[in-house]
Amino acid sequence: MKVLFVCLGNICRSPTAEGVFRRALERAGIADQVEIDSCGVGVWHMGEAPDSRAQQAALSRGIDLSSLRARQLSKQDFSDFDYVLGMDQDNLRAIRAMKPSNSQTHVGLFLAFAGTPDGEVPDPYYGGEEGFENVLNMIEAASEGLIQHLKREL
Repeated sequence: MKVLFVCLGNICRSPTAEGVFRRALERAGIADQVEIDSCGVGVWHMGEAPDSRAQQAALSRGIDLSSLRARQLSKQDFSDFDYVLGMDQDNLRAIRAMKPSNSQTHVGLFLAFAGTPDGEVPDPYYGGEEGFENVLNMIEAASEGLIQHLKREL
């Protein structure tokens, strides 16, 4: 099973989701059965490390994002991944616009796995530290729901 997390620039929300979900997979004992990655719909930050505030917030919870580097969503991702999960409606529209018509990849919002089908993970980039903490809380909740979903599929 392969899961891809997508946000706007791949420096705040989606790398945070990748790090949090990686730890959740390890704790659930299924890390060897699920591959994960993250990317952005835009090109602005390609090759950059996650935002320092995102890294600091994640590190305060024992999650190291420092090795991650931003990349852009590609058509190949719809062949490589079973799930492509956006952080908000804008991301979801961009993902759907790029998805090939013959792709069987599940495309949706990540927070749907937290029981909020239309829920969005807000972009903390222009806010303060509390925004990054809020994002972490939302991502942790959605990660648990996605783990349960994947366990049923595996």
